[in-house]
Amino acid sequence: MPRPAQVTAAEISRLAGVTRATVSNWRRRHPDFPAPTGGTDTSPAYDLDAVQSWLAARGQLPATSPADDLRTAVRATGSSATTPTRLLPLVLAAARMSDDDLKQLVDLPDAQLPARAQKAIEPHRAEIPGLADLTYQSGEAPLLRALLRCVADEGTPRTVDVLAEGDLDGTGANGLYDTPAPVAALMADLLTEPGMPYPATVFDPACGAGGLLVAAAARGAQKLYGQDIVPAQAAQAAVRLALQAVDTSVRVGDSIRADAFPALTAEAVLCAPPYGDREWGHEELAYDSRWLFGLPPKIESELAWLQHCLAHLDDGGRAVLLMPPAVAERASGRRIRAEILRSGALRAVIALPPGVAQPLHVGLHLWLLERPHPQATLPLNVLFVDPATPDPATPGPARDARPTGKRVAVDWPALHDSVLTAWHDYDRHPDNFDPVPGLAQAVPIIDLLDDTVDLTPARHVRATPVPAMPDELAAMSYELRSRLRRAATGLFTLSGAEPWPPVGSAPLSWRTASVADLLRGDALELLRPQAEIELREGDVILPDVLHDGTGGTGVTRVADAHDAGSHLGRHLHLLRPDPARLDPWFLAGFLAAEENVSAASSGTSVVRLDPRRLRVPLLPLAEQQRYGRAFRQLHALRTAADLAHRLADETARTLAAGLTGGALQPPDVGQPTS
Repeated sequence: MPRPAQVTAAEISRLAGVTRATVSNWRRRHPDFPAPTGGTDTSPAYDLDAVQSWLAARGQLPATSPADDLRTAVRATGSSATTPTRLLPLVLAAARMSDDDLKQLVDLPDAQLPARAQKAIEPHRAEIPGLADLTYQSGEAPLLRALLRCVADEGTPRTVDVLAEGDLDGTGANGLYDTPAPVAALMADLLTEPGMPYPATVFDPACGAGGLLVAAAARGAQKLYGQDIVPAQAAQAAVRLALQAVDTSVRVGDSIRADAFPALTAEAVLCAPPYGDREWGHEELAYDSRWLFGLPPKIESELAWLQHCLAHLDDGGRAVLLMPPAVAERASGRRIRAEILRSGALRAVIALPPGVAQPLHVGLHLWLLERPHPQATLPLNVLFVDPATPDPATPGPARDARPTGKRVAVDWPALHDSVLTAWHDYDRHPDNFDPVPGLAQAVPIIDLLDDTVDLTPARHVRATPVPAMPDELAAMSYELRSRLRRAATGLFTLSGAEPWPPVGSAPLSWRTASVADLLRGDALELLRPQAEIELREGDVILPDVLHDGTGGTGVTRVADAHDAGSHLGRHLHLLRPDPARLDPWFLAGFLAAEENVSAASSGTSVVRLDPRRLRVPLLPLAEQQRYGRAFRQLHALRTAADLAHRLADETARTLAAGLTGGALQPPDVGQPTS
């Protein structure tokens, strides 16, 4: 008999679309609020059915989506920790059905649905590792129907993501994280130049849920191989890859200890290996033939993964690895780093800003490697790229709906373009690469083979070059200071002198509607980029994936005249308001509220935003426009502040470089400066 499903206070807040503080108030103020049925004193759990009934009786249960219904059905089953994984073959079967066949399956009575679902998955079970013996039970009909409706209404990727929420909670504790889509796209794009054939065979020995391999398939890879130690992740990867219409093979197991593809050599490898694993097999694998550059120390598991990836490359094949920054400088790995340099295998190290991938407080690195061809001339230098500091020479608001990480907001299109441009320029002319000030520098290998063999990009990318002529640097600093003064003046003007008056002794309380309610009332359209969607001025753009689940300025953006006609990027939602009923800036401002976003998001290592659960106050259009003007002013203020901050940083670094490089003198004390 399945145990009753339970929910925590945090899950109740997401279910009702309110904050956790509101749930705490309900518990204290309403004697009829359901009593805890499990959990602990500090983290009680409540019966899901009782909570839903209580919320519905008070009108606090918002409209649900098929994804919400599937999430609830999975939790209500509660009979097996493997329930989400068991459903993956049916996801694959449903994705390959015609719309009519899928509808017929959904409409079957409970008595027939499990058997028909069992028959539907038979041709597909072999494609998913670990699910050879699988039977759907008669009592699982509501769960199976919820899954089929989610596939029909929200698509296969969204359905797999919902199932992943139950399977992968807590995996990040061992350094196992999904690679965010923008990072995966950058890694996949680094494997080749535009217009050149994409590597046909791509391998990921720590494939997780398959994000890197999916990115490679989207760019033209034809044979994909993956292995992961977590069965649930390997199963999800198999489903995602099976939908790419390419030749795939995904296995379960520890790639380092039990390589499932020992004879495989691929044209390319993409990998985000687990980090900090001291039990990777140091003792038992001491004489393994993969250690081309020496046995990695016990604390250097990442260098074991690096050599494992190189061992699976064809001669001349390339690999891109996502690595923690300590690998570039730890003393214990110095000898192996030196051997990697001497072999010519390391082509580039690229620093990423903190906040772009888990762990969010660390700026990770991309290592580009190439298995040296026996007949090739070894490279003389290594490219270092550090795009973490924006270039104020090209100011302006970012043209994406970028999520805000814990440390920085990343303009992904700009970062992606700057990294690829630097790498492609270097790759074409490695011995004649012109440094890009503040971004990229090619360093001779002989200069890297010192006592530390430090491969940290920030150590080698000089932030501000000192021109040969002091008058050139003086002119550069004058121009920067002039631009900084203009930016500061604009910032002061935008801050405004008008007061922002209080509303009274207590905050306003509005009647609100969810985005789902507004969609049903035709006040909004919700679009996703399954097909090419052209942006219009006034469209509101939201990300699909958040870095930390919090709201803020980077969560929503209003498309302007410059955006009109361009296409909506991947992993974004687009809300198109009826201008006669909704002001776009009012809509964007309230949708981005931190409590709103927190209540409408779900997941742990991958936090996804469900825009249908966001809520908006119901105000007359004239009042919306008044709030919209205020939100637009705040957007302009933030943009100006960002520009002023970047210019101030660049000005200070330029002047400091002039002083320390001997090109500038300090200003005379008491003398006016220009």
